[in-house]
Amino acid sequence: MAKVEIDVIDQKILSHLAGNARMPFLEIARECGVSGAAIHQRYNKLVAQGVIHGTHLVVEPKTLGYDVCAIVEVQTRDTANYMQIVEALKVIPEVVSCHFITGKSNLLLKLYCRDHEHFMNVLMEKVRKIDGVTSTETYISLYEAFSRQVQVEESK
Repeated sequence: MAKVEIDVIDQKILSHLAGNARMPFLEIARECGVSGAAIHQRYNKLVAQGVIHGTHLVVEPKTLGYDVCAIVEVQTRDTANYMQIVEALKVIPEVVSCHFITGKSNLLLKLYCRDHEHFMNVLMEKVRKIDGVTSTETYISLYEAFSRQVQVEESK
């Protein structure tokens, strides 16, 4: 995807929406010193350019009983079947993200499970049984210190 150049107003819009995706356009307009219509047009332009890709509801896993967060490195037999492995991972609901990575492993997964027994079952009966997965290495998150969107810096 091509790099998109944005101006100070677009930066302010992104900054406000990254902090609160439900912030009303009129409130953003007041903060930016432009009309609500201008914010709406700029927002639509940012969506069309691929700068904004949807809005997300953030669910706190622990409130629903998902007390284990695991990061799993996955090594695969070869690169020819990456997409089949990724498609198989997509159907495992406990896998919430999957990254292609460099280094000794090929994929990096983030999983949420109810407890260690649930995690062990998902790892051994689902992830490791995917054709092409040769090994895994697991890291259990003790506490997520922070998670955020990309910070948009204003031009100086």
